[in-house]
Amino acid sequence: MGRWEREVRSRSCVSDFSRLRKVAANGNQFSMDVARVWSLCKPRYLAPSFPFREVQLKLDVDPKQQFEILPELGRGTFGTVFHCREKATGLELAAKIIPYKKKKDRGDMVREIDIMSCLHHPRLIQLYDAFDYENKFYVILELIQGGELFERVIDDDFVLTEKACAVFMRQICEGMEYIHSRSIIHLDMKPENILCLTKTGNRIKIIDFGFARRYDPGKKLQVMFGTAEFAAPEVLNFDEIYFYTDMWSLGVICYVLLSGLSPFVGGDDQATMTNVLQGAYTFDYKSFDAVSDSAKDFVRKLLVRDGERRLTARKALRHPWLAETTAQSTTELSVTKTKLKRYVIKKRWIKAVNTIIALRRMGARIDYDLV
Repeated sequence: MGRWEREVRSRSCVSDFSRLRKVAANGNQFSMDVARVWSLCKPRYLAPSFPFREVQLKLDVDPKQQFEILPELGRGTFGTVFHCREKATGLELAAKIIPYKKKKDRGDMVREIDIMSCLHHPRLIQLYDAFDYENKFYVILELIQGGELFERVIDDDFVLTEKACAVFMRQICEGMEYIHSRSIIHLDMKPENILCLTKTGNRIKIIDFGFARRYDPGKKLQVMFGTAEFAAPEVLNFDEIYFYTDMWSLGVICYVLLSGLSPFVGGDDQATMTNVLQGAYTFDYKSFDAVSDSAKDFVRKLLVRDGERRLTARKALRHPWLAETTAQSTTELSVTKTKLKRYVIKKRWIKAVNTIIALRRMGARIDYDLV
């Protein structure tokens, strides 16, 4: 057995590989099928793409002694992300720099670093180093350059199919199963927190553990934060939360990915929260005409108001729609992709407007001719 055949077989693609052998005589067809099988199989490969490290927060150590801070990559509510490079190895990384003044802000960051330091899985962004220096946290992270998942699937060169959706959702559930196995609840699962490892591949990474909490069975855990569109009913009701809280969010993400529509979004956050609490949604849209009953059943078993009845991450991976042996449709979801583009564009505008509002509150002068 050749090296390439071993690789394909190791990704549970035996049936596809058998078919390839029959058409090997046709060179063009063979090369096209190789590319297709490889793209579908690659995401299932769980070999670590980044070194796992045990990280301890370093106090009063200047990170610039070890890392070269390069151009800015982006800004968020709490900090700025820069491209950076480790001087000793030349390894390309990302540096998230978060200034803090209050004791609570520092405590939140210490908790996030503590949680990330114990999460070692190929589906999760990896922590490489962490510093508390001159009232700033420097969080050194794995560099992920593929962009947000939804931005990837609306690219003109990406063919969105139900099979592709299942491949992405399987990876998300793999990451979530591991997070929950470590007694951690993410609590901020949304499309923006799922990135593609590269701009051309299909491997994903779950990011942003700023809201994550450790689960202690001896304590009642309640929170009142998150994104209304993806928040579970128990969060909005300020009821006790559990691992099933993340699974509701995955149900919403899957619904949007399959249809380009959001099941509960309203005209504003209050309307959205009302819709979530009512828990009413429908598949009666044109987008779902090309979606299988199995995929709808998967979503239906996640969007259950009673958290105890939702699929766990482990059970979700055993659902027929995500099972390795299931043959999902490879028909292009063209209606979904069109609607998903509109969804993403709307999100961009909302984000831009919120950024402008925040800058104005800080007293910044804005040249609207450049906006």
